[in-house]
Amino acid sequence: MSGSPESMMPPADGPDAGPVVQRTAAPPPPPFPLPPLFGKYSFEGIEVHDPGLQPYLYLHPIYAPHSEGKLSGRPFMKSHMHVVERLANNLMKGGKFTGKKGKALATVRMAFDELALREKKNPLQLLVDAIENAAPREEVTRLQFGGISVPRAVDASPARRAGVAIRNLAQGAITASHKSTKSIHSCLANEIALAAKGDLTSYAVGRKEEVERVAQSAR
Repeated sequence: MSGSPESMMPPADGPDAGPVVQRTAAPPPPPFPLPPLFGKYSFEGIEVHDPGLQPYLYLHPIYAPHSEGKLSGRPFMKSHMHVVERLANNLMKGGKFTGKKGKALATVRMAFDELALREKKNPLQLLVDAIENAAPREEVTRLQFGGISVPRAVDASPARRAGVAIRNLAQGAITASHKSTKSIHSCLANEIALAAKGDLTSYAVGRKEEVERVAQSAR
């Protein structure tokens, strides 16, 4: 190889440093945009109005809301799981959805289709609004004083608020489907629509009001 080691070193800074080599710019973004959720619903314009819940509602564009178990068994990783997948996972806690992730995701997709036709809004925004309205701010714990158990009100952490709200939305849909002849996706769409409006007839919003009322009496 020709040339001394000094000639191969980069030029020093200064007026006699020689010509400046232009660095290459960062690679451009891919020419294809990420597809919308279920091929229909855009991720743009989705707003989380509650600043406490914002870091714990994962709403980044993804190809499919399925993490394939990559986050299972890892503590505090639910904030890295898409909110639609978390809703499907909570539906799987019902009897006929146990172990059937594809069926749970298909139920969420059909519920979103019904919401889009009925409410004329992005179902993703409706789901976020429903979670915000169903997230309890206070809960009750029990403290032991000697042999006496005393209830005490405690503030709920943002991560738990999001988890409880999503769980109650799924549980409300499952409970409603057992009490009526409606399909599970219709019950889920109805539960999300009511919770997004803050309606007390929603199972999730009703549970939130009940928990906060008990916590207020235990202050």
